[in-house]
Amino acid sequence: MARLAGVDLPKEKRIDVALRYIFGIGKAVADKVLQTVQINPETRVKNLTEEEVGKLSAEISTNYKVEGDLRREISANIKRLVDIGSYRGMRHRRNLPVRGQRTRTNARTRRGKRKTVGSARVVKPKAAPAAPQAK
Repeated sequence: MARLAGVDLPKEKRIDVALRYIFGIGKAVADKVLQTVQINPETRVKNLTEEEVGKLSAEISTNYKVEGDLRREISANIKRLVDIGSYRGMRHRRNLPVRGQRTRTNARTRRGKRKTVGSARVVKPKAAPAAPQAK
């Protein structure tokens, strides 16, 4: 099993698909990396040689920000927005959609399960029996 950037790649998959298991590498970057190190994209991970794995590892670690470093950078960017009090930072802090989506309806992914707002009906107390009237 090949291990790149701290991620175990699945043995049976093609290398161009398996590289996408690494956070920060998508289809375009995977294709570019394979072209740079001259590995056939149709090769299965289990058929890679140690030399090819080393080339891939070197290429990814030197030219791309992946996994922990990328996650840290993204969270630092969000923290910076929250700290300076920008509109986007306020949306992150309140756990609302950040990119202009509507919130009157939808937005359930960010806002969570619906909570009913408003008061429940109050049961009226029974009226006391009327006192007999004096004549």
